[in-house]
Amino acid sequence: MSAKRLQQQVEALSRSARHFNKSEVECLIKLFDTLVTTSSDRFGTVGFDRNMFRDTLHRTFGMTDDMVMDRVFRTFDRDNDSCISVEEWVEGLSVFLRGTLEERIKYCFEVYDLNGDGYISREEMFQMLKNSLLKQPSEEDPDEGIKDLVDIALKKMDHDHDGKLSFADFEKAVRDDNLLLEAFGPCLPDIKVRQPWV
Repeated sequence: MSAKRLQQQVEALSRSARHFNKSEVECLIKLFDTLVTTSSDRFGTVGFDRNMFRDTLHRTFGMTDDMVMDRVFRTFDRDNDSCISVEEWVEGLSVFLRGTLEERIKYCFEVYDLNGDGYISREEMFQMLKNSLLKQPSEEDPDEGIKDLVDIALKKMDHDHDGKLSFADFEKAVRDDNLLLEAFGPCLPDIKVRQPWV
């Protein structure tokens, strides 16, 4: 990439990825280019495909849940072209690593809204919790315990009592208790992993 093109990208992305300074944006663009160049994927010239992105999430941020990593990919992939561009990478990392509470609430809601209908349904909560909880060998049916957790989550978070969480329900619950931000599974990097990036 030419120095002029790099500077143009840095200038543009410094405005849209407001949690990074110009130097950090430049480093993220160079990292993106390095990761993409070392990939032999068919998307290699334009960005990360799903597998490459998931591998980066796993290696860099310790994420292991396949469903969550797929949802994080879809949240970063704003234009739904199954490829993360440099713009989507830098802007996504801006929220992922340094987003305000408001931005992180919106991001987590998008990750948990599996079908994109604007609600986190009972079934979506069940799927997310089932994937994120450790399987314990026991006599009990593990699905029953997960159903109980879904019921508890709905009691605590479903403010309009319609059996599903709207964005307004989720936002109010998280503002009342920040620990509920990742109630249905970890989809943000652990604070210890974020430290070198922050």
